[in-house]
Amino acid sequence: MDIKAMLEGVYNCPCKREHTCDIRYVEIGNGVLERLPEIVSDFHSIVLVADENTYPLCGDRVSNLLGEKIAAKMIFGKEIVVPNEKSIAAIEAKMPSDTDLVLGIGSGVINDLCKHVSFTHNIRYVIVATAPSMDGYASVGAALTLNDMKVTLNARVPYAIVAESKIVGTAPADMIRSGYGDIVGKYSCLNDWKLAHLLLDEYFCDEVYNTVMAVVKQTENTADALLARDPDAIGMLMEGLVIVGIMMSYVGNSRPASGSEHHLSHFFEITGLLDNRPYYLHGIDVLYSAAVTAALREKLSALKPPFETFKLDRAAWEADIQRIYTEAADGVIELQDKVGLYGKLDNAQFAAKWDEICAILKEAPSKEKMEGYVASIGLDMNEFHKFYGEDTIHNAIRYAKDLKDRYSVLWICFALGVC
Repeated sequence: MDIKAMLEGVYNCPCKREHTCDIRYVEIGNGVLERLPEIVSDFHSIVLVADENTYPLCGDRVSNLLGEKIAAKMIFGKEIVVPNEKSIAAIEAKMPSDTDLVLGIGSGVINDLCKHVSFTHNIRYVIVATAPSMDGYASVGAALTLNDMKVTLNARVPYAIVAESKIVGTAPADMIRSGYGDIVGKYSCLNDWKLAHLLLDEYFCDEVYNTVMAVVKQTENTADALLARDPDAIGMLMEGLVIVGIMMSYVGNSRPASGSEHHLSHFFEITGLLDNRPYYLHGIDVLYSAAVTAALREKLSALKPPFETFKLDRAAWEADIQRIYTEAADGVIELQDKVGLYGKLDNAQFAAKWDEICAILKEAPSKEKMEGYVASIGLDMNEFHKFYGEDTIHNAIRYAKDLKDRYSVLWICFALGVC
């Protein structure tokens, strides 16, 4: 797939929308870090952002390449960096008044922080990728944890993505697993997108859908090569992650890349932070969660209409939200009151369209197939269940949907009593 052609956009798409992406450079390969001086030639006061793990990979090299253009550095310490208010303020405190570019060295959290800070200060940012671990490099959204809530705020794409093969190829194995999981988990979110299009008439683009699905197909059988750190496989994974981000830019949100499997992943992260419990890397959680949603799709497909009328027990729901989300609960309740997805759960509509719903559900891989992908990348579903425990997983299946304003299979499962 031709990334450079994708950056030029699509202006005659059958979905009737123009698709654009404002990324100027995507450089993936050997020696591409040397292009940084050319890439940032129009900028003069750069704040470099990294952490204690990512700076040693190429921080000095970047500093030497850019010299006096580096006006300040924000290097986070040994603590786990959370993309929250504290981290945002730490970067802003380092920024001279004439800062015209934020340059991040890192992956998920560093990328999101740089994306958000640069957007709020109306300047551009460049990301030097250090791991093929997630698909947010090229997306428009910044995934943050604000007021103890996992939120994705609109921002803008980076000015440039630079991924040196020798750097991303040395990423920890779990970060490679995370990138693989973030891609293969798209089977779940793409299925959710079709369901939302059918049931809520949500916007849908075949061009974007097919492009993301092609990335999934080219990635799903590369697990052995990725674990062996085959350079071609690592490069293809990195390119795939960037392409998915470009597709998010095409539609202006994360719908082509994030659905029920991401909502479960966000649940484990948010409740982990709230309760001081550990959680997996994002993409690893996404892959495990995609296997969970595959099982839910099979359970749904086995149901036969007619269905009992759905009615929300508001008091019981609020009590569960307060119990699970504690200090973040009011924000969750406020979001769902604003979005109103509970009011759109119509079991009579499900019954009327059940054949179409089941046809879509069956397009996604089976539970057995998804668990095979989990095993292929060196992960174990039994460990997932032991790590989180059945109560937490059950709560995630029922209430992860409430963290977001996006329709997915989790809403149908809730309405029909599958979870």
